[in-house]
Amino acid sequence: MTAPLEGITVVEVGVFMAAPFAAMQLADLGARVIKVESPDRPDPTRQVGPMVQGRSSPFLRLNRNKESVALDFKSPEGREALLALVGVADVFLENLRPGALVRAGLGPDDLLARNPRLIYCSASGWGQTGPLAPQPGLDIMAQARSGLMSITGEPDGDPVKLGIPVADLSAGLYCTIGILAALRDRDRTGRGDVLDVSLYESAVSLAVWEAGKHFGGARAGGRHGSAHQSQAPYQAMPTRDGYVTFGAITPATWEALCRVLGAEDLLADERYATSQTRFDHRDELIPALERHTRALGSQELLDLLEEAGVPCAPVAELAEVFDSEHLREREFFWDAESDELGPQRQLGSPVNFRRLRTRRDNPGPDLGADTERVLGTLGLPGRESVRAEATEDSPPDGIPEATTSRDGEGA
Repeated sequence: MTAPLEGITVVEVGVFMAAPFAAMQLADLGARVIKVESPDRPDPTRQVGPMVQGRSSPFLRLNRNKESVALDFKSPEGREALLALVGVADVFLENLRPGALVRAGLGPDDLLARNPRLIYCSASGWGQTGPLAPQPGLDIMAQARSGLMSITGEPDGDPVKLGIPVADLSAGLYCTIGILAALRDRDRTGRGDVLDVSLYESAVSLAVWEAGKHFGGARAGGRHGSAHQSQAPYQAMPTRDGYVTFGAITPATWEALCRVLGAEDLLADERYATSQTRFDHRDELIPALERHTRALGSQELLDLLEEAGVPCAPVAELAEVFDSEHLREREFFWDAESDELGPQRQLGSPVNFRRLRTRRDNPGPDLGADTERVLGTLGLPGRESVRAEATEDSPPDGIPEATTSRDGEGA
C-alpha cells in the first residue's frame, strides 16, 4: 500500500502549533516534510515538557514523520540553502509574523519566482492583511475575539476557552485542506498559489449554529455549559456518581428516554411535545430530568440508554481515552520507533483508507538531524549553512525575525 501524498515535498518553517500541525497532517498522508529551524533558536516547542531523555514529549508527537534541517537564514549560505530546498519543493508552509519572511526576501513573490509551481501557505493570528495583521496572535486571543469564549462555560460563569487550542488546530486543518486543493488545481494548470489562513477566521468559521441564528434574525450567543444551542435534552447530566451525556432530540429517542427514566409524565406534558417546545422550556425540563438521572449510577444509566437506543456516552478522563479499548482495536495508537528513546506512542490519523495508507515512521527528529544529508542531495554543504552547532538546549525565546512570529502557541 502507498500513502496518497508520496512524491510531494513540503518545506515547513513553523513554530508551536498551527503550521507544524498542518505539516504533520501532510506527513501522515505520505508527504516528505522537511522542518527548517534556526540552529540557535529552534521551534520553542522543543522546550515544552514533559521531557523524555531531554526531548520534548509534545514535540515528538507534533512533529512526527518529519526530517529536521537547521539553517541560519541571516547568512547568505543559509538563505541560499533554503531557496534551493524551495526550488525542489511542492509546498512551503510557515506561521511566522506577517511580513517577516517578506522582509527577509523569502516572501511569496520571491519563492514563486524561484519555483512557479510552489504552493506557499501562511498561517497567522489575524491574516496577512487587515488592521489586526501586525498584532501577535495567540490561540486564546483568537478564541476570545472570534466569540468562541463568549459561548463556552456555564451560564453564570466566567468566559472559558476550550481545553484544546482549537483556533490553532482548526487553522492547521484549514491549511491542510487549502494545500490539498491547491495541489489539485496545480495538477490541472501547472501553476502554484499563495494561501493565507488565520486563526481568527478559522475559529469564526466554526460558529455555524450561531451564524444560522444571527443571520436568521435570532439572538446568537450565550453560555450554556454542556447544553446544545438549539436542542434539548442534549447535554451532560448528573448521576449518582458522576455525569453522563445523552441526546434525546427525536420523537423516538425522547420517548425512549422518558420510559427508561420512568418519567412517562413528561411525555404527556404539552410543554415537551416537540423538539422546539422542549428547547423553549429547557429551564423546567432539565431539572425534571435530573431528578431521575441522579437516582442512577453512571454505568447503570448508560446501559439502560444504550439498550433503549438513546445516543449516550460517559464523560471520560483523558487517561481513559488514551487506553480506550475501542481505539486500540481500531489501531488508532501506534509507536514511532526511536533508536535512542525506544517506541514513542503516537495519536493516529483519523483518516482511514481502504486502499491507501497513512504514514507511521519516526517521532519528531532531533534538531538538525538531517541537515547534511538533505542539503547533500542538493549539492550543498551542510555545516556551512548552519551558524551555530545545532542543540536542543538552545534558548527558546524566539529566533531571528525572519524565522519566528514569537506569537506563543498561536501563529
